[in-house]
Amino acid sequence: MIGFFDSGVGGLSVWSAFQEEAPTLPLLYFADQEYCPYGEKSHDELIDRADKITAFLIAKGAKIIVVACNTATAAAIEFLRNKYTIPFVGMEPAIKTAALASSTKAVGVLATEGTFSGRLFNETKEKYAKGVNVIIQAGKGMVDLVENQLIGTPTSHKVLAGLLVEMITHNVDHIVLGCTHYPFLKNDIQEIVGSEVKLIDPAPAVVRQIKRIIKKENLVFDNNGKYQFYTSNPNVSMFQEQVIHLVHMAKNNRFITCTF
Repeated sequence: MIGFFDSGVGGLSVWSAFQEEAPTLPLLYFADQEYCPYGEKSHDELIDRADKITAFLIAKGAKIIVVACNTATAAAIEFLRNKYTIPFVGMEPAIKTAALASSTKAVGVLATEGTFSGRLFNETKEKYAKGVNVIIQAGKGMVDLVENQLIGTPTSHKVLAGLLVEMITHNVDHIVLGCTHYPFLKNDIQEIVGSEVKLIDPAPAVVRQIKRIIKKENLVFDNNGKYQFYTSNPNVSMFQEQVIHLVHMAKNNRFITCTF
C-alpha cells in the first residue's frame, strides 16, 4: 500500500494526481480532520500527529508514505525519516520553479505560517529567488473553503480577493500554491488574478518523486486498485461526501473513521 496523509482533504490533490497515473496500485489516505487546520498547530503538536498517523498507516500496510501537507512536511518530515525505515515523500515549496520562470521578477506564494517559518521554504527562497520580489501571503480561510465545500461560491471569491490583492498590485506573474488544499481553488484564484498569471501546483513534481522512489527502492505492490480512506472526523459520511465531490471516487470504496 502507498500511504498519504494531510490535515484534511487537501492532500487529495496529490493523491488524485498519483492515482491518475497509477490507477491499479493500492492507496491509503488519512485525513486528520479533527485536528484541521494544521497551520494553527505548534511544531510539537504537528510532530505528534505525524508520528501517530505514520504508525497507523504502516500498521495498515503502507510501504511508502506521502506527507501530502506542506505544513506537516516542514514540521515533521525529518523526524519521520529519522524514526522510521520506510521512505517518505514530502511537499516542497515550488519557489524555484516560479522564480526561474518569472518575467516580471515578482512571484506570489500562498501557504500557511507553518510553511513560511520552515527551514526548507527559507533555504529555497534564499537560494533560488535572489533578485525576485517574493510576495508571501498566509492563506487564512482557504483550507476552510475546501473543507466546507465552498469552492466556486461568493464566499470563496471574497476570501481569495482579499488575500490576492497585494500580489496583483505587485504584478506577480506566477503564484505558488503552497498548501495541498489550494489547488482545489485554482479556478477561483484564476478568475481573480487573470489568465496571464500562472498558478503552480506542486502535485505533478511530487508524483514524479513518488515514482522515482518506488523504482529506486524496488517496492512491489498488489495491482488491485484498492483504495481506503480514513479520517479522524467522527462524521465519516461527511468525509465520504467530500472525497466523492473532490476526486469523483465511487461510494463502494472503504471509508472509515478512527481516532487516536
